[in-house]
Amino acid sequence: MKSLNQYWQQRDLQHVWHPCTQMKDHEANIPLIPIQRGKGVWLYDFEGKAYLDAISSWWVNLFGHAHPYIQSRIQSQLSELEHVLLAGFTHRPVIELSEQLVRITPKGLEKCFYTDNGSSAVEAAIKMSFHFWKNHHQPQKKKFVCLSNSYHGETLGALSVGNVSLYKETYGPLLFEVITAPSPDAFLAPKDVDIITYTRQQFEKIKILLEKDADCIAAVIIEPLVQCAGNMRMYHPLYLTLLRECTEKLGIHFIADEIAVGFGRTGTLFACEQAGIVPDFLCLSKGLTGGFLPLAVVMTTSTIYQAFYDDYHTQRAFLHSHSYTGNPLACSAALATIELFEKNAVIKNNQAHIQYMKTHTEKWRNYPYVADVRQTGMILAVELMAEPHSQTPFAWQRRVGLQMYREGLQRGILLRPLGDVIYLMPPYVISETELSFLIDQVDQCLQQVALNIQSECA
Repeated sequence: MKSLNQYWQQRDLQHVWHPCTQMKDHEANIPLIPIQRGKGVWLYDFEGKAYLDAISSWWVNLFGHAHPYIQSRIQSQLSELEHVLLAGFTHRPVIELSEQLVRITPKGLEKCFYTDNGSSAVEAAIKMSFHFWKNHHQPQKKKFVCLSNSYHGETLGALSVGNVSLYKETYGPLLFEVITAPSPDAFLAPKDVDIITYTRQQFEKIKILLEKDADCIAAVIIEPLVQCAGNMRMYHPLYLTLLRECTEKLGIHFIADEIAVGFGRTGTLFACEQAGIVPDFLCLSKGLTGGFLPLAVVMTTSTIYQAFYDDYHTQRAFLHSHSYTGNPLACSAALATIELFEKNAVIKNNQAHIQYMKTHTEKWRNYPYVADVRQTGMILAVELMAEPHSQTPFAWQRRVGLQMYREGLQRGILLRPLGDVIYLMPPYVISETELSFLIDQVDQCLQQVALNIQSECA
């Protein structure tokens, strides 16, 4: 007789095609985990087993599952208006949310263009930048610059300006060409070079590229401080400061993709704050609604907006839309999320979590196969390699990260490693007791997987 979990697993495999997944794995090696409910940092399957959501369900959940305040705001809005098109119509939640976003983001971002998800926000920003220059009679400015190891989504435009081959290589023939600059990734810094010197050296490399092709470059797109899908590689905020100065001087747009790192993940509300910069475009999603509903926004300046503002017959308008643009329910969830930040002094209170994570994971640096332990705010990553000193990775076929994932599930924690990089990005409502439990379980996973590897090599 099948268990409840097996019952739902079987039904799922009949018709559901899961994202970023080799479905054959779920038929034998990696059983699906059917989740019935969530509460706080915990997820519960149909047989009552609990899993601590260490990755905030792909980085979206800020205040825990089933948060009562966000729930109540959605329920209240649901009884009034579920959706209306945002073309020719408007509604209270989208107006209030836009006002709040302008208030809390870096000064100068005054216009909000809504989309459905992070990838579509990046698509809109790319199109806006190109179209801006076209409207300014500079159609030759159509190239985009990105960083090596960057990731901005999986729709074709967003994929074009990314540089993670795992996602991009297959679809190469469908993508437009971009200019790729070396990442300022601190993990790659020579041991005898300090981080400030290294950051300046890496900036000089992109500066040369920008100066060479400034007349035909529309924009640079960058993930501030952390290249999340690129194995959680991190870099110094000085790079952003220098890059912004350079783009302003050369007349090149700066697109800040804070889809993953926004809303407190890096220790400040927005990562750009740590560099003291204001981008031309700021893309936000994921944590925007606290993990409840899909919503994304491209924030931009009045200067950008004015390039599209004209009489109808000039045909300068930005003709880009999504059916659920500015959905009232999602906007209500976002408003509740912003209110929770301010009511609960979240950014200030997270400092205790940040320090706890730093203090209690420092010992991992001395563990077998640990090449790096790095942290930016509430994001902590552990990179496993076959030879840490020479930075020699494991053969990808060994799937060491998958071993960590399985060990984690056995111990009641949800990890979803990026290759062989294990990261912690928990909801902000995690208690010290829960954080201690999480770190202890990861510690045991690291030790067990190291033993497994040593056993395989014996």
